[in-house]
Amino acid sequence: MDDLLLRELTPAVIGVLVRRGVDFATAEDAVQEALIQATLTWPGGEPADPKGWLVTVAWRRFLDAHRAEIARRDRERRIESEPPPGPTEAADDTLALFFLCAHPSLTPTSAVALTLRAVGGLTTRQIARAHLVPEATMAQRISRAKRTVAGVRFDEPGDPATVRRVLYLVFNEGYTGDVDLAAEAIRLTRQLVTLSRSGGTGAGGTGAGGTGAGGTGDEENAGLLALMLLHHARRQARTRPDGSLVPLAEQDRSRWDTALIAEGVAILQAALARDRLGEYQAQAAIAALHADAPRAEETDWVQVVGWYDDLLRLTGSPVVALNRAVAVGEADGAAAGLAALAAVDPGLPRYDAASAHLHEKAGDLPAAARLYAAAARSAPTLAERHHLTLQAARIGQALAG
Repeated sequence: MDDLLLRELTPAVIGVLVRRGVDFATAEDAVQEALIQATLTWPGGEPADPKGWLVTVAWRRFLDAHRAEIARRDRERRIESEPPPGPTEAADDTLALFFLCAHPSLTPTSAVALTLRAVGGLTTRQIARAHLVPEATMAQRISRAKRTVAGVRFDEPGDPATVRRVLYLVFNEGYTGDVDLAAEAIRLTRQLVTLSRSGGTGAGGTGAGGTGAGGTGDEENAGLLALMLLHHARRQARTRPDGSLVPLAEQDRSRWDTALIAEGVAILQAALARDRLGEYQAQAAIAALHADAPRAEETDWVQVVGWYDDLLRLTGSPVVALNRAVAVGEADGAAAGLAALAAVDPGLPRYDAASAHLHEKAGDLPAAARLYAAAARSAPTLAERHHLTLQAARIGQALAG
């Protein structure tokens, strides 16, 4: 039973049904039922044409459900007869589904869930486990999302920047339950890059790269993939056996995945060579500089600051300004870092943690201890709270000694 094959075929089969006139929500439900049937049937022998098999079963499930809805008799008469036998439609609608699931009318959480379901081929149970919520809650979330986009057609414009943002949100969910969302995001982003390189078109004829808000075409798709690969390469070194966090400067770099780093750097270099910089390329360049340093002390912080300057110019993000202040502290000294930090909104998440680091670097241990403790109280995760609490305790012990 090839689970990956089923997941890869899911968007293509949904696309066939949508092109036959089925609305997205109904098509997605029918395909999910076909997938369930496949898990029961295929272990006895995979069909010669898996996609055609799924299309046939999904179409029959749709017709069965449609006949049961008395209020839709007129539509049933139009579509009741099956299409003539033969090969299924050759069009690949995966990219159009990317745009549909990342529709601007959806909340980020709903867009992520719908993308994992319709494009990723994951079950509602898998998505719920990955997000640590009850299956019923996730089912309601997905149902609301499908109703929201029910009237959106494949020929309506889509925003490539929104697609990239949703995929990056999926990646940042990391790993929980039985689904590795970071790996799933990389798989889906590889699909997006492949589609853009093959000249695929999204909704409204927009190329897979497109030029949505903040987008710079195929280079940004590649930049996003490179960024994911470079971050994912450090995964094994990020936590200790007890689950506690290991800061970047303390990570065992021999545990970094050099093959992923090499692939990420090669993809990034090819994108940058086209001289159409976007925010994901700039973020990937920063990650590549960290990956290139044999030791934390050898990081080229001057270049890192330069890339943060570009990233800040592209995004205007206060979070980027916060990270830039920390990089300035490494490149030019704690005083310069604190001066850069003074221009940043102190209400930002992780502001206290950045300030604590710079104050410790400047030798102001009492302020650092106080700020680490404050950062721990507002930490977004238990692992981060534990790490910051340990930092506060470490400095407290140094002061007491």
